[in-house]
Amino acid sequence: MINLNKKKIFQLIFLISLLSLISAYFIEYILGHQPCNLCLIERIPYMGALIIIIINFKLNYLEKYFILLLLFIFLAGTLISLYHLGIEQGFITESLVCDLKNSSKILSKEEILQQLQQKIVSCKDVTFKIFNFSLTTLNTLISLLITIVLTKEYLSYEKNK
Repeated sequence: MINLNKKKIFQLIFLISLLSLISAYFIEYILGHQPCNLCLIERIPYMGALIIIIINFKLNYLEKYFILLLLFIFLAGTLISLYHLGIEQGFITESLVCDLKNSSKILSKEEILQQLQQKIVSCKDVTFKIFNFSLTTLNTLISLLITIVLTKEYLSYEKNK
């Protein structure tokens, strides 16, 4: 396995996070594929990672805590992605996060017409694939790999000072 120092790991995670967000916005705004609600939520760990890594470069003495914080952020990202993947594959039914159009309140004619005009994307619909993998599948793999690398780095932190 490739042995990277902490600075290289932070730079790599920063680059992956930046490229992931740029790709997501490119696919949404340039290619016109609308994300579902879970897709939007899955972007949050990458945004958080960018902020944390920038702060880490200024406050380097808190590096161990930033590694732990990033670990928890990407672990949460992995769990959200796995949940979304379960919905895409039909193992899990959509929750209220995904199924916002089925609200229990009574709607007027105008509100119904307004909802029909909006393009609502279901969490189980895969609208874009790369190498025949959904973006959720790729996000699950990326988040899981980053979580594993950060776990290894955190557990060996004192040894690799």
